[in-house]
Amino acid sequence: NEYILDPAWDIHEAPRVRSYHFEIRDTIYHPDGIYRPMLLVNQQFPGPLIEANEGDIIEVKVDNHAANATSIHWHGIYQRGSPFMDGTVGITQCPIAPNFSLTYRFNVTGQSGSYWWHAHQGVQSSDGVHGPLIIHSRDKSLQQIKYHTDRVLLLSDHYWNSSSELLWDYLSPGKENDEPIPVGALINGRSKYRDCEEIRKRYPVMPDYPGIDLEPEKSHRLRLINVGAFADFHFQIDEHDLAITEVDGTDVQPYTTQRVSINPAQRYSVIVNANSTRSKLFWLRARMDTQCFVNSKGVQADALAVVRYQSAVERSDAKNKWQTYSDLAKDINSGDWDLPLPHDCRDMNTTNLLPVVIDSPPKHEDSFFYVRSSIKIGDWQLARAMFNESSFRPDFTSPTLDRAWAGLRSDNDSWIRPDQELHSGFINDEAFNASRELVVQTRDSATIDILISNFDDGTHPLHLHGYKFWILAQGHGYPPRKDELSGITRENVQPLYDQLELRNPLRRDTASVEGYGWILIRVQADNPGVWALHCHVSWHAEAGLVMQLLTNTEELKQFESWWKVSRLCGA
Repeated sequence: NEYILDPAWDIHEAPRVRSYHFEIRDTIYHPDGIYRPMLLVNQQFPGPLIEANEGDIIEVKVDNHAANATSIHWHGIYQRGSPFMDGTVGITQCPIAPNFSLTYRFNVTGQSGSYWWHAHQGVQSSDGVHGPLIIHSRDKSLQQIKYHTDRVLLLSDHYWNSSSELLWDYLSPGKENDEPIPVGALINGRSKYRDCEEIRKRYPVMPDYPGIDLEPEKSHRLRLINVGAFADFHFQIDEHDLAITEVDGTDVQPYTTQRVSINPAQRYSVIVNANSTRSKLFWLRARMDTQCFVNSKGVQADALAVVRYQSAVERSDAKNKWQTYSDLAKDINSGDWDLPLPHDCRDMNTTNLLPVVIDSPPKHEDSFFYVRSSIKIGDWQLARAMFNESSFRPDFTSPTLDRAWAGLRSDNDSWIRPDQELHSGFINDEAFNASRELVVQTRDSATIDILISNFDDGTHPLHLHGYKFWILAQGHGYPPRKDELSGITRENVQPLYDQLELRNPLRRDTASVEGYGWILIRVQADNPGVWALHCHVSWHAEAGLVMQLLTNTEELKQFESWWKVSRLCGA
């Protein structure tokens, strides 16, 4: 499945229900030629493509035929009016037990672009439960460069062991900052492992190179999605410029570059022109950033794909249909870009990426929160990741959303918090045990700023469910302060606020705070529900690097019961 989008797709069709059926099963598969245990949807790897138009309703019935419980999260979807469909175990639902089903149903109004879906139970996404979700805009002008073809490229790190085995080892004593290191990388679920001596005892099969065919003298859209558990990627096509036109579902003014750096869970659309006259064959390179690994020995850091110029006439030629990409690879002599690879693990500089639709944040925040992220371990105990002094422990039988809705409906003071101002945010440490659940709550719509300092040496790609946020600033060390000897308070970081540029900053749902760095984001917290804010390095999230936003509770308590989801808690 090469995820080539149908050019005849009707973006003007009246809103309708788009129905899909997922069957999840345990299996054995060999993405890079090496057999390993996997968890697949409909026996596909990666999983099925979901497509819809802006304003449609997506309906997906999930049947769990696997040995372990699971859930599906719809990454980047706002879920306005349907927070119980977000698919986050312990926060918005109980897991789907083996031999149980759940039908997810939600609308995709007010957003378009490149998204994805993945398991949100443990690290099952790394075992194969993921796929693309594309929402077509009804306004073609948002993409500033016209293109001839449109396709999805999923980039992922790859392991030969199951995620549960790797997670158990990572959380064990003495493993601080020792995340599982992938053996290689995949492009759309495939790669050609090239060290035969290394893998001889694993009874490999030899897959073909992945590849894409581009019609010459045309422009082509590539939707790049990092679906991996850990690795950052640097993406390029030899001897071809790339024009970035979308970031996490936000259309941006075209920005030309030669490489695109993509952290876990992030998405970028790029336009490539197939206009080279030097050759018809080129390497597409997706390189993992091994600077982020404790030990990169034995890692095949780059996944290669063949890019072939091929006209419609050449496609119809019978002899070309029998050529494999491995055959074509022997004739590639394209040159790598003469540019240094980054030596630090962080977001690419996105200050030049300007949204097409101007949507500036409110000029002032209602509430300010300072959060410290860290990973801690002691002798003979599991590694735990922390926001402040809180390490998330999911309640598998009573999700946050169910507890919050019931508490709000009962008018319990610890939930409705009449002592708090209506248009403000606060940490609710009365209804929640803050050592296990750090929850920022708003009673109504409020503008909240979150300044996160990373006291870990690794990057944390932070994803907020239910929202896009504005990136106001990010950097290394500490943010600008009045008094460098004093702690972080809203008053002390006024110099940071004095230099903010609030006209049309980038909006996205996943942004990284670099090692020993910081990031300041602004959220218009008006979407009723409970929304996870977590690191999308899967190992860090499972170690507890998760906090929650319980927002617009005045509206949330008016919702009707979602018993079809809640019934899973009795399974």
